[in-house]
Amino acid sequence: MVVGLDAGSVPFNPEGWGPPDFTETTTSVATGSTNNLPLNVPFAPFSRSDKLGRIADWTRNYNNPARPKNPSDSVFDFSHDDSFPASAEDDSFRLVDGKPPPKPRFGPKWRFQQQRQLPQRRDEEVEARKREAEKERARRDRLYHLNRSNPNAPRREAAVFKSSVDIQPEWNMLDQIPFSTFSKLSFSVPEPEDLILCGALEFYDRSYDRITPKNERRLERFKNRNFFKVTTTDDPVIRRLANEDKATVFATDAILSTLMCAPRSVYSWDIVVQRVGNKLFFDKRDGSQLDLLSVHETSQEPLPEAKDDINSAYSLSVEAAYINQNFSQQVLIRDGSKVTFDEPNPFANEGEEVASVAYRYRRWKLDNDMYLVARCEVQSVVEVNKQRSFLTLNALNEFDPKYSGVDWRQKLETQRGAVLATELKNNANKLAKWTSQALLAGADLMKLGYVSRVHPRDHFNHVILSIVGYKPREFAAQINMNTSNMWGIVKSIVDLCMKLNEGKYVLVKDPTKPQVRIYEVPSDAFENDYVEEPLPEDEQVQPPVENADTGETNAAAVNDVEEKVVDAQA
Repeated sequence: MVVGLDAGSVPFNPEGWGPPDFTETTTSVATGSTNNLPLNVPFAPFSRSDKLGRIADWTRNYNNPARPKNPSDSVFDFSHDDSFPASAEDDSFRLVDGKPPPKPRFGPKWRFQQQRQLPQRRDEEVEARKREAEKERARRDRLYHLNRSNPNAPRREAAVFKSSVDIQPEWNMLDQIPFSTFSKLSFSVPEPEDLILCGALEFYDRSYDRITPKNERRLERFKNRNFFKVTTTDDPVIRRLANEDKATVFATDAILSTLMCAPRSVYSWDIVVQRVGNKLFFDKRDGSQLDLLSVHETSQEPLPEAKDDINSAYSLSVEAAYINQNFSQQVLIRDGSKVTFDEPNPFANEGEEVASVAYRYRRWKLDNDMYLVARCEVQSVVEVNKQRSFLTLNALNEFDPKYSGVDWRQKLETQRGAVLATELKNNANKLAKWTSQALLAGADLMKLGYVSRVHPRDHFNHVILSIVGYKPREFAAQINMNTSNMWGIVKSIVDLCMKLNEGKYVLVKDPTKPQVRIYEVPSDAFENDYVEEPLPEDEQVQPPVENADTGETNAAAVNDVEEKVVDAQA
């Protein structure tokens, strides 16, 4: 006997899917009975992640306050029912590998996390920069409020530069050349030839290459050695070469380097140009700024404006010139052995002790019928593999770490590149001029010394912290110097001056604008200029002695190197 399965009546929904909104009473024809579907059947929503247990239990007590208030809903709620224990299978179930997947160490999540989760850097350099920034901000606010309190007072400028020479009303300005035109110039010159070599050189002491800030050496002073800064027309060798018609244009390496690096200059400078017949002479005035070394010229931090301040631009220039002269003589082997050349020093008297220097009179071809002769200097010589190499010796000086932001005594050993980068930023023009002078002189190596004050307020006593050697061509490429552009600037100025009439002219760098001006001046200009010489060190106020051990050093500090300029007689 087969029993049939009664599925019951299924309501039809003509308006869409699913059961209709209301339940109709239908009569089963097969059974002849009436099935009334219950209304308002409760439905408990659930998600796929929920564990399924009992569906409903109407036998439980609903007086539990933790359960829902609606009894019809509570029959489906087993979250607070202790009579429905968790399955033992659920407690014993474990994944094979429950470890979380490893997070990538470097990825988008690591890079874009919040700042508090990134490693914080709290070294001394960052903190020092923050403190300096706060001081600078406070200073600007103080000046701003000061100007607001007195609006009629003249506004204070950050830095005021003066012209290197007083422009007289009778001078006639012929032309002004902006530095922007210099960047497009280019000219290639062949290799120069040596005409005459004069002077004598001492050998370089290689033990100074091992100096570090931990075993620093005191900078000595050489009072008995004379240094010469003779201009072009006062040089007897250049006069002889001019009489022999060896060239058309005559200059010195200091003057040529000033022209070559003119776009990098900030301070004012001037060069005297004399047109005599078909010849051109580039000269400097007595006591010109070309004899000194600029300090922090291209820095954004202004120096004190008071001239008597030890950190003013003029005081630092004089100090840097003395340091450079003493440094160039201290790092030599002073045992009497010298390398002599064809002619002696043309500016020294007989029996006079002179500094170690050699003058190379070199000639470059600028055009088919135009040659340039320049007097170039090298300070030392070194012998490697039985071959002699010429050296130029220059010194960078640190006067106060607060201005540069980098303490040489702490950074020279570990971050020498950062120290050099800071100097390139603050003294771009000076380093470029030294490099161009080494290239003009044909030096095989240029030595840069790092010289610092013993104390920031003591500008008499200094120490050598380190010495680094560079090849001039490689260093020129490192500081972004283009030799073709340098010679292009010289060639353009020479061509411009050759078009002028015979007479005397002066090139003046504008103190506030990046441009150079050409003035026509009387023939007797600059001949009777009064030059204010700095006081000797024995007449200046000496810094206080800190302890007894420095007594001997302070006594030696009285002896100073005096710059001696000898006018050569024709």
